[in-house]
Amino acid sequence: MPMSGQEIERLIKTSIPDAEVTIRDLAGDGEHYAARVVARSFEGMSRIRQHQAVYAALGGRVGGELHALQLETAVPQPETNQ
Repeated sequence: MPMSGQEIERLIKTSIPDAEVTIRDLAGDGEHYAARVVARSFEGMSRIRQHQAVYAALGGRVGGELHALQLETAVPQPETNQ
């Protein structure tokens, strides 16, 4: 059974509480998603380590009930005063 976008978001936020998560269903089939995860806790981590943290949050579901995940991670940029 495919995962919902809400379930993906819930799993990520449970494991990475400071994450801002945006989920898009790429094919409308509930199996191909894109996720953008922005978290201050990613600061100092390599991009690979950031992705590993998200995959760990999903608990091995990628490739199974979550068929495909296009992942983008980032650290929030500081706001600048103009």
